[in-house]
Parts: sequence; structure tokens; C-alpha cells
Amino acid sequence: MKVGFLFNHSVAHQVAHSLPIAAAIAEFHPQVELTLFVCGGASEDEVRRLWSIAGHSKDDQRIEKLAPATRTAEFLTKASGDALPAERISILAQNAARFEELDALVVPEKTSTLLKTRFGLDRLALIHTRHGAGDRAIGFDKASGRFDLVLLSGEKIRQRLDDAGLLKPGGHAIVGYPKFDALLDQPHEPVFQNDRPKVLYNPHPSPALSSWYRMGPQVLEWFAQQDRFNLIFAPHVMLFARQLTVALSPFSIAKVPEIPSRIAELPHIHIDKGSEKSVDMTYVRAADIYLGDASSQVYEFLAEPRPCVFLNPNEHHWQDNPDFTHWQTGRVAANLDEMKIALGNSLSSPDAFREVQEKLFAETFDLRSQRSSVRAADAIVSWLGENRAR
Repeated sequence: MKVGFLFNHSVAHQVAHSLPIAAAIAEFHPQVELTLFVCGGASEDEVRRLWSIAGHSKDDQRIEKLAPATRTAEFLTKASGDALPAERISILAQNAARFEELDALVVPEKTSTLLKTRFGLDRLALIHTRHGAGDRAIGFDKASGRFDLVLLSGEKIRQRLDDAGLLKPGGHAIVGYPKFDALLDQPHEPVFQNDRPKVLYNPHPSPALSSWYRMGPQVLEWFAQQDRFNLIFAPHVMLFARQLTVALSPFSIAKVPEIPSRIAELPHIHIDKGSEKSVDMTYVRAADIYLGDASSQVYEFLAEPRPCVFLNPNEHHWQDNPDFTHWQTGRVAANLDEMKIALGNSLSSPDAFREVQEKLFAETFDLRSQRSSVRAADAIVSWLGENRAR
């Protein structure tokens, strides 16, 4: 049984959603011939870091560097400000023959479905771990139904995929959230050396959904001028990965506003545009209040119920909209004045939304005594055992 795990992205935010599953296969299913496919950059660094945390060598021979993208694809990606995934698609094309040798390829993203639809690998089983457990519509689009096996964090995800007709008979398993296995209990150093409440501002990159494009710099300016809160500004790592952001579902395109330069020097503001701490739950664990919009990291923050505030400068009609289910877990503010009030109320009534937070967290993550990564590994091996010979 040959199983590969593909990490085909320049940044590291997807790694922890599937790497712990590979570690569980290595530990509990040694009969599986396992390969971790990496493509360089921050993603490869994170693969090697988490693999070592799992007890293996960073130079393990099971970690295989893939043939790189063509120069033309690299040029197109850079020329578009990383808006076009030409480099990732080229890597799939350059390595399709290697993937064809496998029984299954495990991926946390959806570009890899091109291996079936464009590159002819019909017999390769594609297994989707997903990355994050958020509510955005793109997580439940048609591409989400192109996998042979989908690993789900909880009933909320299963129900939405099922309602959309995207689950194949016998082609899914609820396994919990493997990222928690790798990172939830890892030690981290304090971000600040004072006792002020810590707010995490975590805007999403999508111009249609993010608060950053319409009011983000003003949010930072307000925090710079006040003396009540510390601020951790750690947006989704893709926000500043591109000069121009193109997003789907809904389609939107915009130039990314820069961070006001003087703010980075203030002692009560910590800015992280994309280090490993932006993806290893350091900040969602450290903060007292979550300030955001569309990022699924809010659900990771709610592993410990705490106040949330959501910014809505785009005037979304969010009530009863499943794409904004997470906004039920806190106060929603359309502008800076409403944000100030919401933050103050978060301090005076920190448990106002605890009941709904706990309910939605339980629906989002099916967590049991057995580790999620082990459940996922068992599901993969069991499914392959039943389906590989068909």
C-alpha cells in the first residue's frame, strides 16, 4: 500500500492539517509505504519541523523533493503577484508520473484534483484532509466533491457537504481535527510583558470578505492611539503573500493596503505577516479577544471559549447565512465606533456568547479520547483496504 502526502504550496498554513495524519500512519500502520512530497519554501520547512516534533528526523528519506515548476510557470505566478496558481499546477504536471505509482495521494487543498481532470490519473485515489473548518462558501464548492475520500472535522462540515450533494457513498469519514494533535499543547512564549488584554486581529485575504481592505489600517491606527489593549496583528498568511489578491466565491480582486509604518515600532502592538507562529496556533492561544472577519482560525481560537468581535465593513447580510455561522459566536461591528463598543463589552461581559461558542465548536470538531490524527490514519488505511482492488 503506497500513500503519498503532497504539500504543494509556497506557504505553510496547510501543513498541520495533514502532516499529523502522516505521522500517525508511520506510527500505527508501518506496512504502508509512506512518502511526504515537498516543494521547497516555508511549506517544506514546516513539514520538516512538524515531522521532527513527531519524533522523526528532519532529513527522513521519506521526505521527497519534487521536480520544480517550469520557469514559465514561475514567471506567470510572480508576474500575477501570486494571483495565478501556475506554479502549483506546473508542479502537478512535472510530477504526475511519480504520483501515478501511488495507491493514494493525501492533500489539504483542491488544486490537486487536476491530477484526475487534466492529467489523466484516474486510478489514483485522492484523499482530502481539507484545511481549516470554517464556513466560507468556497469550502463547499463543486471541487470539494471531486475526491475519493474526504476527512471531516465534524458534523457541521458533513451536513453542508451532504446538503450540497458533494459526498460520495462511503467516501467520507468524520475524524476530528488533526492540527490540534500537533499544536494545541505545544509551549509558547508570552507575546507581551504586561497585563493588558490581548486582542488578535486576524483578517482574511479575500477582498470581498476581509475587513482589511476597507478599514484594516484604520483599525491599527486606533489600537496605536489607545492604552487599554495590546494588539497582535497576525492576518491569514496569504494576505501579504501577494501584492494583488484574487479570490473566488465570491470573485473579488484588490490591491492589498500596506501596514502604516510607524505602528510596527510600538511596544503594545505585535505584527506578524506570516511566520510559523501565524500558523501554529501561538496567537489564537495567547489572545484574550478575537477580532476578525472570515478566517476559520476563529474556530481554533474557540478551543477555549473567549470573546469574539467580527468586522463587517462590507455590510454583509450575515444573519441566517451559513457562510457566516461563526459570526454567531460574538459581536458584529460595521465600523470603528461599533468595534470600540464591542471590545469594551467583551471585557465587561466575557461569557455572553459562551453557550453558542461551545455549541458551534462541538458541531465543528468531533473530538474524542482517541487522537484525531489516528482516527484519520485508520480511516485512510481502512478505506484503501476496501477500495484499492476495485
